[in-house]
Amino acid sequence: MYRQILTHARTRRPETGHVTRAMCKRARHCGGHGRYDDTRSQVPRTGARRIELSRTDADATGITWTRYPARDVARLRPHRRGPALTTPIAGDPDLERLRALVENARRAVVFTGAGISTESGIPDFRSPGGMWSRRRPVDFRDFVASESARREAWSQRVESHRTMAHAEPNHGHRAVASLVHRGIVTTVITQNIDGLHQRSGVPDARVIELHGNSTYAKCIECEAPYALEPILDAFDSDGALPVCDRCGGHVKTATISFGQAMPEAAMRRAEAATAECDLFLAVGSSLVVYPAAGFPIHASRLGATLVILNRDPTELDELADLVLHREIGPTLGAVTGAN
Repeated sequence: MYRQILTHARTRRPETGHVTRAMCKRARHCGGHGRYDDTRSQVPRTGARRIELSRTDADATGITWTRYPARDVARLRPHRRGPALTTPIAGDPDLERLRALVENARRAVVFTGAGISTESGIPDFRSPGGMWSRRRPVDFRDFVASESARREAWSQRVESHRTMAHAEPNHGHRAVASLVHRGIVTTVITQNIDGLHQRSGVPDARVIELHGNSTYAKCIECEAPYALEPILDAFDSDGALPVCDRCGGHVKTATISFGQAMPEAAMRRAEAATAECDLFLAVGSSLVVYPAAGFPIHASRLGATLVILNRDPTELDELADLVLHREIGPTLGAVTGAN
């Protein structure tokens, strides 16, 4: 198995001098099954005229990543960058183009990251001031082996629960839900663990949670589910660590921790939805967490239109057909007409 580290490079066609886009990939072993990884790739600065990728690698999802032949590099369409606005403006050509892409899509997939939920008051764990800038995330293997690590993990969960428990779906969530109800979006693939897509009205069956769900807990051995509130109350009261009453296994939130194998069923469903879509809309994701961030690449490789909507630039902007660096809720609201 390989961890995919995908970056972009600009190359020039010697016969025309035109700038084209090519994919540059490095892969290295990560023992065991595909695991949740937060590797941040580096964008190479190269004057090379040609980038050769000689091997084909497969990650734990079963997706096969291949190098881009010259004909596919040439196929990549130029994208349009939206202006750095906080709210949409009338007559904006990029919003009109996004609306047309959405309205004409037959099987759209929405892929969401932390950025869509920050507008609900949930801070991005990776951002300055976020939890992971103050406290080190607990690796799954440490959680299994160490009582102190389990105690730290539940301490972090108590802290984050204070914010998540009061968060409500925002304009962006409701806009996505409206597209699902209109039959335009078939699947919502999310990296988020807050359950806000379901609370906004997206049916459970339409949501694929790649990194799990923090609104409940489960045994890591037999997967018996547990309500979260009694566990948090007991831990907050006397530091009691939850133990499964069925098999005696350790209980943790139903999320995917660093070092933990990705959920195979969810990854297979996400791969299938990505392969079938004609529009892939990546919303509020920095697109640096793999293997999840490989899905927009896979969609583009198979011919789907790729749109990236995020406040800040991402390392996949070069690959997209349309890029908008804007606030998510107001932008999607203007496009969909959702309140």
